[in-house]
Amino acid sequence: MSDAVLTRLRALLGSAGVEREADGLPRATPDSSESFAQVCHVASEEGWRIRLEGQGTWLPADAPAELALSTRALDQVVSVSPADLVATVQAGAPLDEVRRRLADQGMWLALDPPGRPDRSIGSILATATAGPLRYGFGSVRDHVLGCAVVTGDGRIVRAGGRVVKNVAGYDVTKLHVGGFGGFGVITEVHLRLRALPRADVTFTALGPRDRLAAAARAIGAASLSPSALEMFSPALAAEAEWMLAARLTGTDSAVVGEARRLSATGDVTWQQLRADRSAAFWGLTARAALAGPITLRLGVLPDGLEETIDLVGHDLDEGLVSAGGMGGLRWTGTTSVERLRSLRRAMAAREIPMTIERAPWEVRREIGHFGAYREGVGQLVSKLREAFDPKGALQVALEGSG
Repeated sequence: MSDAVLTRLRALLGSAGVEREADGLPRATPDSSESFAQVCHVASEEGWRIRLEGQGTWLPADAPAELALSTRALDQVVSVSPADLVATVQAGAPLDEVRRRLADQGMWLALDPPGRPDRSIGSILATATAGPLRYGFGSVRDHVLGCAVVTGDGRIVRAGGRVVKNVAGYDVTKLHVGGFGGFGVITEVHLRLRALPRADVTFTALGPRDRLAAAARAIGAASLSPSALEMFSPALAAEAEWMLAARLTGTDSAVVGEARRLSATGDVTWQQLRADRSAAFWGLTARAALAGPITLRLGVLPDGLEETIDLVGHDLDEGLVSAGGMGGLRWTGTTSVERLRSLRRAMAAREIPMTIERAPWEVRREIGHFGAYREGVGQLVSKLREAFDPKGALQVALEGSG
């Protein structure tokens, strides 16, 4: 990068907004959607490849590029409206800080993604990495009302709205949540909130995997409504057997009633965790997704969970696995590109989507976050990427190279 262009960036962001990394790569840290867009416009004009960075706690910041563009300065909780159950938050805001701000006003964002508690909101949305609370509160998309996105060539696109019923036609928000930044960079988001639960209780049960899976199905059939219901492999739970964990939230009376019904459901023995152990338990299981360099998720339905776990154990290993009571499986560990390709082929044969949530660039480049698309889908994705990033500045490997 020439000194003239570096000077141009510093004129936009100030001296503190542009720095050189140890390897000489410049990093820009805009503090608004507008300045973010200006940087992308300059990068597009110059033909630079852009590497996107958040807090650096989830996806490795290792894509080859001429410019690193960080959301770290976009760290504000812009507004909280308890009456509307909506908050507007910048993408670089750490989740744990957002939680504290909301709790001060009796509000709760029902997201518990894998990884560290200081993951940025933008990272969670871009990768759509939902945790066990998806059982009771839905996917990451279900918590997003609208967002501001900066395209690869420096336009600001505002999608969705700030209220629950404010979307007409196709909601472009759905394209960006889970798009890994391939269609633009989320800079601000309007989030759906809930009242902070008065009671929050966790129960766990240990046993053979098939018995716990049967208990999870029985809970669903009994119309119980835990906020989270997740099964953990022995290595992830740090136990000798598989573990099933149920989290109940709500009013005191509602949680007591659900706990009574839970104890009578399924052929398992439930143990209630102390309040201090409950928070630590969910935090530790979330961090387990960082215990290996690669994390993937499989969109499997509940009746196919056990077979899918067996397939994962055959092609990879049964190390760090978590599986949701309503389906969905996450695996973390170390493996080769060849084994990942083998697993993806096995999943494709069963129409189970596989997403690489985090991995080194070499793996992302070869495998892609989503891999090969069904016939006709690849052309659509290419046209969408061209519309949002005409010069291909954003270095995001949605599809594999081989």
